[in-house]
Amino acid sequence: MTLKRPALDPSTVAPRNTSGYPEVFRQRVLPREKRALGDALGLTKIGTNLTTLFPGRESSMRHCHTQEDELVFVLEGEVVLRTDEGEQLLTAGMCAGFPAGTRDGHQLVNRSERPARYLEISNRDPSDTAEYPDDDLVYSKAADGTARFTRKDGSSY
Repeated sequence: MTLKRPALDPSTVAPRNTSGYPEVFRQRVLPREKRALGDALGLTKIGTNLTTLFPGRESSMRHCHTQEDELVFVLEGEVVLRTDEGEQLLTAGMCAGFPAGTRDGHQLVNRSERPARYLEISNRDPSDTAEYPDDDLVYSKAADGTARFTRKDGSSY
């Protein structure tokens, strides 16, 4: 059956297997697959990715956003949620939310032996920045909307 908008079969969205992180951080997250469901559906205010995180990989460097709320909903498998409070195991059917401006860095890690799949949902704020408490890394958006990563002193990678 072929679906018509506003419906979508996520398997028809090509997975993105890249990362905007500087090279020194990429090996921690790749390989991973992100299917940009929000983009495929023409959403401009909400970003939604269907992400597959493979064993031994991290979703991102531990970070917090200044302007974007984030919600993660685990669909399959399990991930370890790392925050300032420590670690928690999230399994299928569980979720976690990260309000904008909260300085509690968060990250998911797949320590299991099988892939985990989850939804990442956030608002799209062009003025958003992110801080990385464990790494010498800062995120901002360039004028064209692309990701810009620098060191905490502002220097380039």
